[in-house]
Amino acid sequence: MSPLIEEPVEIAIVDYGMGNRRSVEKALEHVGARASIGRDHTELRAAAGLVVPGVGAFPRAMENLRALGLDELIRERVAAGTPVLGICLGMQLAFDSSSELGGAEGLGIVPGEVRALAAGELKLPHIGWNEMTILRPDSPLVDSLPQRCAFYHVHSFAAVPAAAEDVVGTAEYGEAFVTAVQRGSFYGVQFHPEKSSAAGLRLLANFARICVGATVAG
Repeated sequence: MSPLIEEPVEIAIVDYGMGNRRSVEKALEHVGARASIGRDHTELRAAAGLVVPGVGAFPRAMENLRALGLDELIRERVAAGTPVLGICLGMQLAFDSSSELGGAEGLGIVPGEVRALAAGELKLPHIGWNEMTILRPDSPLVDSLPQRCAFYHVHSFAAVPAAAEDVVGTAEYGEAFVTAVQRGSFYGVQFHPEKSSAAGLRLLANFARICVGATVAG
């Protein structure tokens, strides 16, 4: 398969010890980006875009980020207009706080909180393919994707943005939940694009194009 992006771009995957970093790296390379995994601040600042993956508990993830000084670096990059993509827990960390395991403060990039998914009688964690309904087709993250398309989810918590305009897409599992957001140069998805076949690769290619555009604009 030929690359999905026309111009290669450097995207760094933030390594704070949690998340399937290697699969994200391979998926980004598949769409034509030059991907690397690291925690060196100089290298992360030099990249055209950052990806914050994540699997596990919110409080521990924030502890790891703070211990490595990566919390401030991510905030700094977003404030500077660098495109940053949070995946699964990586999206949740961008919010003000989470109630998971007694609660913890997040990065505060997207106003709102993370709460337990009210799945009713359905099993948690929510694992499997689920359709996202795109509410902001103007977001470059979902360019060329159909208004409804399926992505692979694994989660028990969901983000609740304070501002409706930050919501890019929603899905449903017992209740409607937010599964994609955008605020400034921060983009977040609750699902795993690297495990979501053609639609996931398209979304990662869109993010790579956003990074190319930010480099040109800069």
